[in-house]
Amino acid sequence: MWKKIRITILLIILATVALDTWRARQRATDWRQTLHVAVFPINSDASPEAASTIAQLNSGSFVEIEEFLANEARRYGVTTLKPVRITLQPKLSSAPPPAPTSRSYLSAIVWSLNLRWWAWRQPAAAPRADVRLFVSYWGPKTERAPNSHGLREGQIGLVNLYARPDMARQNNVVLAHELLHTLGASDKYDPVSLQPIHPDGYAEPTADPLLPQRFCELMAGRVPVTTDRAEQPHSLAQCLIGPATAREIGFVK
Repeated sequence: MWKKIRITILLIILATVALDTWRARQRATDWRQTLHVAVFPINSDASPEAASTIAQLNSGSFVEIEEFLANEARRYGVTTLKPVRITLQPKLSSAPPPAPTSRSYLSAIVWSLNLRWWAWRQPAAAPRADVRLFVSYWGPKTERAPNSHGLREGQIGLVNLYARPDMARQNNVVLAHELLHTLGASDKYDPVSLQPIHPDGYAEPTADPLLPQRFCELMAGRVPVTTDRAEQPHSLAQCLIGPATAREIGFVK
């Protein structure tokens, strides 16, 4: 009998967590109020360059992302005055669990659970955040930073950026891309060639001529130049949110 009671209690807890997660997800993409995003910086390689970059972050470091999303939201008819607010949080000393090198589904699930458990143990954001982005900065000795990830479950982003002043605006493109992942947006590029996929990965899929494109669809990550070449955008000024992405994140109902 006690075993049945324990199982019933566990099922109630799981159902409550699932319901709360669903409600948070729906609330985040109904755009009736401001979406609060917290950025937690991390010096991932203990380099002086990363320390300097983090020390120079301030409340204005992410205004470009806020303005980009506000402009794109208005373009799709969202009337919320400030759709997204991004706040800088204190630097973290704890590093998130590294993403698995294996592409197996089981490895991804285990890593996702470990990441969410790690995130749960970190300090709470102030003000309370709908989305948390854990942003790892890497100094020049790191030739290639790990891939970034945005998880809709838990609305957590693990973002890896280069600690270089000339990369600040490109870093904002990566941050915005991963933020939209936490809201349900999918990648729109070929995972092997990294080439944007037509039509959803094109900012102007009906342009004539089709190539070269003028803008980057944010979730495609690159500006298509030819059928087999695409260039990374220098800033969010070169990016747009396409119709497919707009539907995924609730800009279009």
